[in-house]
Amino acid sequence: MTWNWTLLDAGRFRLDGGSMFGVVPKALWSRLVEPDEENRIPEACNCVLLEKNGERVLIETGYGDGWNDKEVDMFAMNGTTIIDVLNEYSINPDSINTIILSHLHFDHAAGVTLLPNAKVIVQRQEWEDANNNRSTMSKTYLPHVLNSIKDRVELIDGNNTVCDDIQLTIRKGHTWGLQSIEFKDSDGTVCFCSDVMPTTNHVGVAYSMGYDMLPWDNAQTKQALLEQAHNENWRLILYHEPETPVVTVAKNDKGRFVLEITNDCS
Repeated sequence: MTWNWTLLDAGRFRLDGGSMFGVVPKALWSRLVEPDEENRIPEACNCVLLEKNGERVLIETGYGDGWNDKEVDMFAMNGTTIIDVLNEYSINPDSINTIILSHLHFDHAAGVTLLPNAKVIVQRQEWEDANNNRSTMSKTYLPHVLNSIKDRVELIDGNNTVCDDIQLTIRKGHTWGLQSIEFKDSDGTVCFCSDVMPTTNHVGVAYSMGYDMLPWDNAQTKQALLEQAHNENWRLILYHEPETPVVTVAKNDKGRFVLEITNDCS
């Protein structure tokens, strides 16, 4: 049996464009996406609901709730949470059996507090780094989020398989313990690649985020991911892509990787 899956838009917000593109000059990245008056660019929280034989697995939970007015304004949050979108699909939040988090940054993981009954799967390396606040950014790992899952977290060491056939793969770079999530549907393999490549505009090797803990490593990780996705005909789900989050990988006439939009979202 393969997985059925649904893309869930669990919130929109904005992040600083310079931080999102790291060493790439604004003169280049602004040709791809236009920043607002505060130099911010739009971001999505594209979570994924997997369903098979009565089991429901959620990949990522968005930024959640509980933000004060200053924070909402800073990030231009639209206020949508994972609970809102589950209700939109008439899915009882308590029916989620398992949550898989690629890593524990707030924009991926803070919504986990709204789903208190589900088991949470994350890499042990990521869990230890989060609890020791190993980050160049302030308030990226939120103690109240970590405390909310400490009694229901399942820690994974390295590449592994969970929920029978969901593959977790270490993709070091954005953090030391970031993992991608691969699963199969009726058409083949789908890879949720998280912040290895957050949007379609980050396909270039040099287009890595200033938020990456290990920029060089992330570039190598992204290159290897694109090679595998191209060779094995994977579809990729891009967590922060606001327009076209499901893509396939091709090569142009110069041999460079390009992303092609697919309408296959489930």
